[in-house]
Amino acid sequence: MKRRLFSFCCIMTMFMGMATVSTVDSQAASNEPMIDGSYLTHDDESVGYDTKITRGEDLLAGYSKCVRVGPGKFYGGGSTIAVHTVNEVGVGVSVERAQKGDDHWTGYKAWIKFNQNADRVSASKLLEVEGGYYYRISCVHSAGNDMSSSFTNGVYIEEP
Repeated sequence: MKRRLFSFCCIMTMFMGMATVSTVDSQAASNEPMIDGSYLTHDDESVGYDTKITRGEDLLAGYSKCVRVGPGKFYGGGSTIAVHTVNEVGVGVSVERAQKGDDHWTGYKAWIKFNQNADRVSASKLLEVEGGYYYRISCVHSAGNDMSSSFTNGVYIEEP
């Protein structure tokens, strides 16, 4: 239990420190507003791919994904894939929201998942959320001693 708590604290510390790292595809000609590297879109879904933070041999890839399911409904999660079986592979998922005119994302909900002696882990949830906001997913990925992060663009969720 102490090990998981320590791992969670490390992941959340890394996550806060990486909040300004951009991993979303460049859309320089876009007229869509942007907050912390994420465009505010009316797309049905968005996927973000990881940016490697540490040099290592354990972490292969990580990604985050969010989907507008309908008014007031949002699906989000992330996956981490290791190059080989490691002692612990994890993903920390954070749902954030903002409105047009905001200058930062606000935390909404978060969860973590670890698999022991594995080469991958995924964690996702279907959430009922307040409409009128853009929601995005930010993830911290860990495999062995390697870490990275990813985030999506913001997806607008209508009022139910």
